[in-house]
Amino acid sequence: MELSNIEPQIIWKNFSRLNAVPRPSKKEEKVIAFIKEFGENLGLETNVDEVGNVIIKKPATTGMESRKSVVLQSHLDMVCQKNSDINFDFETEGIKMEIDGDWVKAKGTTLGADNGLGVATIMSILESSNIPHPALEALFTIDEETGMTGALGLKPGQLTGDILLNLDTEEDDEIDIGCAGGIDVTVTKNYELEPAKGQIVRMEIKGLQGGHSGMDIHKGFGNSNVILGRLLYTGLTKENIQLISIDGGGLRNAIPREAVAIVSVRNAQEFIEDVTSHLKKEILEEFAAVEPGLQINIENSTSSEKALSEEDSRKVILVLKSLHNGVYRMSPDVKDLVESSNNVARVELKGGNLRILNLSRSSVESTKDAVAEQLKSVCELAGMEVEFSGSYPGWKPKPGSEIVQLMEKIYVEKFTDQPHVVACHAGLECGIIGANYPEMEMVSFGPTIRGAHSPDEKANIPSTQKFWSFLKEILVNIPQK
Repeated sequence: MELSNIEPQIIWKNFSRLNAVPRPSKKEEKVIAFIKEFGENLGLETNVDEVGNVIIKKPATTGMESRKSVVLQSHLDMVCQKNSDINFDFETEGIKMEIDGDWVKAKGTTLGADNGLGVATIMSILESSNIPHPALEALFTIDEETGMTGALGLKPGQLTGDILLNLDTEEDDEIDIGCAGGIDVTVTKNYELEPAKGQIVRMEIKGLQGGHSGMDIHKGFGNSNVILGRLLYTGLTKENIQLISIDGGGLRNAIPREAVAIVSVRNAQEFIEDVTSHLKKEILEEFAAVEPGLQINIENSTSSEKALSEEDSRKVILVLKSLHNGVYRMSPDVKDLVESSNNVARVELKGGNLRILNLSRSSVESTKDAVAEQLKSVCELAGMEVEFSGSYPGWKPKPGSEIVQLMEKIYVEKFTDQPHVVACHAGLECGIIGANYPEMEMVSFGPTIRGAHSPDEKANIPSTQKFWSFLKEILVNIPQK
């Protein structure tokens, strides 16, 4: 079955059009041009601001002119992750999609439903001629996934809407009214190299499912960089190790699925036996329930590259073993909400140059700082340099707002069930936008998406139908000014 044949056809048509356009974070030129042309072809007022956000305005339909105006908001960029055996270029190719039962997914890559389904939904409202709605401003932001620079660059006065509906939530029974802030913690160090003194060993972790470093951080998924650190640390207790290279993980907002290290040890066979005889078996048993595809391979190898000294290698390994990863604190105020966490997202050692990329999140500014400062303290003890960047605020919940009450009422009437009014541990743009538009009421919701930020990402078809019906009912019931 083609995507164009599933309901709601207008959304899947626009999603297919959007997914034909490459749109990696920080490389959104093609999709900005695509959305700009889309708005202009509809004859709607269309503007691109100085950072690349696209704003399209559509007047109210007849009889809706006196209602509060609405901003529909989604981000244009997508997380670009693929399986290691897939040959795919996110900068030049469109996403290849397929239908699997009630789900739409991609062939070995991220699908881009985060947040492409939101973008496609807004496109569908803009081009519709028979959906009642108040005055609309469609805000398509850039670079949400790797810095939120689009939302950060949005200036006061560019929007006039009274209510913002963010379409970037991934459970169709949730009405999201708050989110975590975040900060990038980058660790670097350049090391002198020397000849490798021993035998070469290759260590590989693969087959982990990965996932969203905010929404999935509490689920106990494996982190390939953390597992690699455990293996290296155990080896260090038995052997002197020289690190040659490490290549683990990728984007800050994705739980890393794969990691490879090349090391030099005095006795490769003893090293492999020491690590594999106990720890490998223990790790596989620990993760058997949540990571059935986990593979740990440790084998003899070859390398002509130089290595770090044994002392420098020891410091790097101790840091990898010490970095906090996962939940830091659960919220004492909101049941089952992760308050703060860290994702050890990327570890790269090449030619003596070390980079460790972390993303620390928290809905409380003070604990966000505490997580980042703990990472900084550990790394500075080892003589590494630490930089904080890309900090953005969280979004404070307002559960009693008029739009939240309206959406709860509509949800119960349409679906005969109570929605979950929640705050989430992901980074949404509402907090940033709200800093410049403090009077604007904000809510986030969306269709059900699984495996966001990983090649397992998939979007639920019946849920998208439910979401579309919900959104249309909200728009026709927006209250008077």
